[in-house]
Amino acid sequence: MIHIGERKQKLIVLSPKHHTGPLPGILWIHGGGYMLGMASMVHVSRGKELAKKYGAVVISPAYRLAWRAPYPAALEDCYDALLYMWNHADDLGIDRNRIIVGGESAGGGLAAALCMYARDQGVVKIAMQIPLYPMLDCFDTESSKDNHGRVWNTRKNHLGWKYYLGKLSGQTEIPVYASAARETDYHGLPKCYTFVCEGEPFYQETLDYIQHLKDAGVMAEVDVYPGNIHAFDMLCPWLPTSKQARETLCRTYQTWMEL
Repeated sequence: MIHIGERKQKLIVLSPKHHTGPLPGILWIHGGGYMLGMASMVHVSRGKELAKKYGAVVISPAYRLAWRAPYPAALEDCYDALLYMWNHADDLGIDRNRIIVGGESAGGGLAAALCMYARDQGVVKIAMQIPLYPMLDCFDTESSKDNHGRVWNTRKNHLGWKYYLGKLSGQTEIPVYASAARETDYHGLPKCYTFVCEGEPFYQETLDYIQHLKDAGVMAEVDVYPGNIHAFDMLCPWLPTSKQARETLCRTYQTWMEL
């Protein structure tokens, strides 16, 4: 539990029992369409898998959900957790040069927005971002409109954004920190790896995000898998595509962290 002024925020901290020297620090943000989910979802996340396989300290913030407090509450909570990692890096055993921010779905959207916010604040330097099948765009895209994919679809997407944006919902001008797809300047953002399913709502916005990063000279890569199951790697871990996605993420993470 950390104290931010008069407010308390719960953090789940996972760290190896035995390690030597500072380790990478992974801030992993849970999904749930900004409306649902909990910090304990980190235990079935790719963030924990990376930490277990390669060694890292993982922090999962219990950010305020949209039904309780709309934007910017969740982003503020995640940034507070990031600052906690940065300011207490020595106590946590974290290498400040190897801080990673990632998450699934809405957590991926928050991860992308957090990278933009951290870049603009100029305090914390993020080495890599892993926004998996991220919820980035509050407006319909070619893949999010009229989507009937399994787990997540157009109706749920509209509801999630309505709750998260609160009073901003329905407006034409949305802050980039609320909907990361609204960003126009991608320079200076950390290198990015992600994957997404071709039939799910976030397919197009994920591809667009990676292309914008590449156009700005940022190292970025996306792998696309067949199917229409949102969060397939977590919900259907036995699928061959899920195994392939996990293995490819691990290889990419290991290679990129050595650059």
